[in-house]
Amino acid sequence: MNEFKHNSEENYIEIIQRLVKCIVVLIIIIIVLLVINVTGLPTIKEDIPKKDRETKTETPIEKPVSDVWIAPDTTQIKTEKNAAQIIYGRDLIANTSFYLGPKGKVQQISNGMNCQNCHLNAGTKPFGNNYSAVASTYPKFRERSGSIETIYKRVNDCFERSLNGKALDSLSNEMQAIVSYIKWLGKDVPKGEKPKGCGITDLTYLDRPADPEKGKIIYMLKCKTCHMENGGGKFNSGELTYQYPPLWGEHSYNKGAGLFRLSRFAGYVKSNMPQNTTFDAPQLTDEEAWDVAAFVNSQPRPDKDLSKDWPKIAGKPVDHPFGPYVDKFTELQHKYGPFGPIAEARKKTKK
Repeated sequence: MNEFKHNSEENYIEIIQRLVKCIVVLIIIIIVLLVINVTGLPTIKEDIPKKDRETKTETPIEKPVSDVWIAPDTTQIKTEKNAAQIIYGRDLIANTSFYLGPKGKVQQISNGMNCQNCHLNAGTKPFGNNYSAVASTYPKFRERSGSIETIYKRVNDCFERSLNGKALDSLSNEMQAIVSYIKWLGKDVPKGEKPKGCGITDLTYLDRPADPEKGKIIYMLKCKTCHMENGGGKFNSGELTYQYPPLWGEHSYNKGAGLFRLSRFAGYVKSNMPQNTTFDAPQLTDEEAWDVAAFVNSQPRPDKDLSKDWPKIAGKPVDHPFGPYVDKFTELQHKYGPFGPIAEARKKTKK
């Protein structure tokens, strides 16, 4: 019994000693942490002369300033004398069909598409066929009509071609509102100038014809979710306007529209499609853009009397798909390419 009691006392003393050691180590760790907190961690001295040392401070990284046109802030419209007219004009561009479509509240003169289906974000998106240069460059001479055109004529061209409809009365509230909005968008662009980002991206010509069959594959992979397999687009609720416009068929743009030219449609697609694409972050290659444009523009769509277009046929673009032409190339090549040989032949003719 005495021996057991003796062993127990020794174990107790050993436990106390270990506990004391732990407490001492803990105290030392706390002291070290307090010292580091006050003085900082020791550093290795760099072998650099004092005069060449830099003070290490965090500075924000400046983003490069883009020279691409940026639309005016729409919140500032309210400061304009004709604010209500400009706001109405913007709404007409964004929701054309609601006011002027087949079930339009004002008139029924267009196919159901909205102006912003081609002029994206109500005509404000860089390389999205925006209106930045309209006020600065119109009135101007256009080869297609062979005459000097006003903004009113240009707007009605869109109604009669892209919207496959009828012209607006130039004195109507709707036309005045649309023109006021377009002029407001371009108010800061100097007369005669075209800012970077206006219009549509110009793509390098392919060295082969654009291929509708290859384009169909791209369309089915990248486009049909919004524009549907039959190209008919998708309505908003109420079926007064399209959420995604028809790309062919009776409610799409007709053969006289600018986007029926392959270079225009391909450049438009390259910088804007599929959804959320921007000019500086494209999702398609150039070849894919050309091919899908060839597929879409090979599909049936409304006709248009073009007999008065291009009174001087020498002024026709290389990708105008309807003859006659001043050159020897076929309508098929003028529609699908390759366009390089046509362009080269024209250069030699002008020399």
